[in-house]
Amino acid sequence: MDEKILIEIQANAFRGLVKHLRERNDAQNIDIMNLAGFCRNCLSKWLVAGAEARGVELSLDEAREMIYGMPYDHWKAQYQTKATENQKLKYEKTKRLHAKITGNNK
Repeated sequence: MDEKILIEIQANAFRGLVKHLRERNDAQNIDIMNLAGFCRNCLSKWLVAGAEARGVELSLDEAREMIYGMPYDHWKAQYQTKATENQKLKYEKTKRLHAKITGNNK
């Protein structure tokens, strides 16, 4: 497969994932993180890391807005619920399985 076509297919899949996550505001980041080891914030950090690797400036706030479709603080105020003790415990138990974001120390 041509590299350009592959990149376009991958970009389309990524846009589909972002669209789905925007439609599923009921899916809390902590639940996604506990189940899959990554969340919307990880996607944002991967965008920043990818930009940095290419010498492009992209702030974490800008990347989060790309993922959330709105400023992060607005999304949190509108959709984020307080994590339960059970969610926090599971988060700590699964921490070793969480995504590693190369080149990003945020």
